[in-house]
Amino acid sequence: MFWSLEAFAARFFGFSDPARTPLPASVADATAWLVASGQLNIPVAETDANDVIGHRVIERGRHLARQDMWAQLSHEMREADEARKTTPCGQPLTDLLAFGARSDVVLAAEHALSDYKAVCDYDLLGGISELEGEIQNHRNDPMIALVVALAHIDLAWAWRGTAHPEALPPLHQSRCTAHFDRAAALLPGCRAAMPDSPAIAAADCALLAGHITPRTRVSDKYEALITLEPQNHRHMRAMGSHLLPRWFGSYEELEVQALRNAARTQKTWGAGGYTWVQFDAIALDDEACARVDVEYFLEGLRDIVTRRPDQQTINLLAAYCSVTLQNRMGQNPSADTAREQICAAADWLIRDHLTELHPLIWAHAANGFNNSLRVNSAERFAARGRRDALRAIANLLREELHSGQSVTFTPTGLQFSGN
Repeated sequence: MFWSLEAFAARFFGFSDPARTPLPASVADATAWLVASGQLNIPVAETDANDVIGHRVIERGRHLARQDMWAQLSHEMREADEARKTTPCGQPLTDLLAFGARSDVVLAAEHALSDYKAVCDYDLLGGISELEGEIQNHRNDPMIALVVALAHIDLAWAWRGTAHPEALPPLHQSRCTAHFDRAAALLPGCRAAMPDSPAIAAADCALLAGHITPRTRVSDKYEALITLEPQNHRHMRAMGSHLLPRWFGSYEELEVQALRNAARTQKTWGAGGYTWVQFDAIALDDEACARVDVEYFLEGLRDIVTRRPDQQTINLLAAYCSVTLQNRMGQNPSADTAREQICAAADWLIRDHLTELHPLIWAHAANGFNNSLRVNSAERFAARGRRDALRAIANLLREELHSGQSVTFTPTGLQFSGN
């Protein structure tokens, strides 16, 4: 049972009459009251290590590009790629460096295309032309070519926007296609030069969204990427999403490839390879959720926790079970049956493994971990995530809190005190 804040307050504290509500003016809801009163205590990671590291690496890439230090950028990207360096949540540092290096060009184009002025008022080719020039200045450098290819993919998405491809104006459609085509022309040379590069393999998979032929086998592309970097769950999650019928696959292929992935990555993830492939797919698609092997999914969930018990992962899984899967509840009875069983895992995830709160993870969970989401205020976004997390935790521990006990999350587990 998931309580609304109003029902929670009325049930536990008798707050049905505003005149009797003993909440301080600065406290917005009953869950915040629990925290303020000391009845619910959990450390909050106000500074996310991923954000700090990621921002620093992006800025490093931007700085090197602005200073025309492309050879140094290439060296650092290659070094990070070969060492499989990532942030704590699995973001490859090579990708972050590449994003920083192309960000000025891409963000300027995105801003121009989001403006209501005529597109012809802007020079949308100047920036990418300068990046193309770096290929000429650094011939046969696959890392520089990768940056340019990724910039073209980003620009293709900027021209496509959120509209259905068939509804795009002719200019937008032609520019979108041209950018995808140029990226497709650049990546084979990158692959030939560095066949064992996960960054290049990931770009190859990113290209699928706009440049796919009848001969393309999506699962083969992702299998190659996952083989190069099996410890990075992001690749498995992306494969699952792309194997949905709305993209390039079918429900049958999704299940088969999830099982194959579990077998291929068994040494790294146990049954978790199945869970990661299904992770975003069943959150996006009711039919995929109705068909998922719940028992094996939950076995994979436990294997993930055994192999990756860090708080980044625990918050991700707990938020997924508590928030993400709840979003589509009530849309499909068969899917709801699976969702309810998976959501129940939030109990042991939070009670047995959660020791600190990562608000941004919970905030992203409410939006289905949508990577394209534009966040106008990181502070408000994090505050929303914190509220969602505390409400989920308070609902889970409602019996203990109702009895008057104080609940404290510690590195060694939950501690209860009071009545």
